Amino acid sequence: MSNITASMVKELRETSGAGMMDCKTALQENDGNIEAAVDWLRTKGLAKAAKKAGRVAAEGLVSVMSNGTSGAVVEVNSETDFVARNDTFQSMVREIAGVALSGDGAHDGLLGADFPGAGKSVEAHVTEMVGTIGENMNVRRSQKLSVENGVIASYIHGAVVDGLGKIGVLVALESTGDTDKLEALGRQIAMHVAATSPLAANEADLDPAEIERERAVLVAEAKESGKPDEIIEKMVDGRIRKFLEEVVLTSQVFVIDGETRISKVLENAAADVGAPVALKAFVRFELGEGVDKGEEADFAAEVAAAVGSN
Repeated sequence: MSNITASMVKELRETSGAGMMDCKTALQENDGNIEAAVDWLRTKGLAKAAKKAGRVAAEGLVSVMSNGTSGAVVEVNSETDFVARNDTFQSMVREIAGVALSGDGAHDGLLGADFPGAGKSVEAHVTEMVGTIGENMNVRRSQKLSVENGVIASYIHGAVVDGLGKIGVLVALESTGDTDKLEALGRQIAMHVAATSPLAANEADLDPAEIERERAVLVAEAKESGKPDEIIEKMVDGRIRKFLEEVVLTSQVFVIDGETRISKVLENAAADVGAPVALKAFVRFELGEGVDKGEEADFAAEVAAAVGSN
């Protein structure tokens, strides 16, 4: 077998646009022959996938899956909503959520885990599916929650099919009480989280930088009034309390009844489920959240660049 050098891998990567490890494998499989390696990548769908990898993938699906005391949520992106409604894509996302649930929760671990029945990793299978389906796709993020006693409740908003939709929420409730009642309560709180998008479960969990950033803005606004510093301080303190009520889950007013704070909802639930209930954590994934779509409409430029290079 030929000695595969870094320069050979670099050349193949520039020629094919495929990933570095894929290029190295292609060269190893083809005894260092660049042209044969390009063809090998094409037959595997990897070169075709690489050409699409620069396109913005902000559509797709969020999937949630739980088994009682553990739950996982994943976001798998595609370029168009049309692909998100494809049965093959939906099945793939559901399988990936199942892999996430059975793993330890680490995203890198999920990408490297075996995709069921494919004989390859989740990441490699998704890359192969890019070539099959014809759009850029990626497993953008994943998270897992677990409790020793209690439930991980889940909710999908904007469901396309069962367990797949636009917003996915997990809520971890820790309690030794009735699990069916805990599940019902957890689902209601998960629906609340989908609607309100809190920043933290409890005030202690909120990043202090978020509070300081809000305080700085409020101080600057208050100083415009020309009031004395001691008055400004009281004004800002009051507004910070209001801010916390808006962004901390346990301090929010429950959207289901419009009057009870979540902390009180949990306190009241203890009598119903037969034991104290603690909200340990939540996860909320909204499809495409935070994705920079600035280049989304640049297909004309992509075509023009391709024509100009010929």
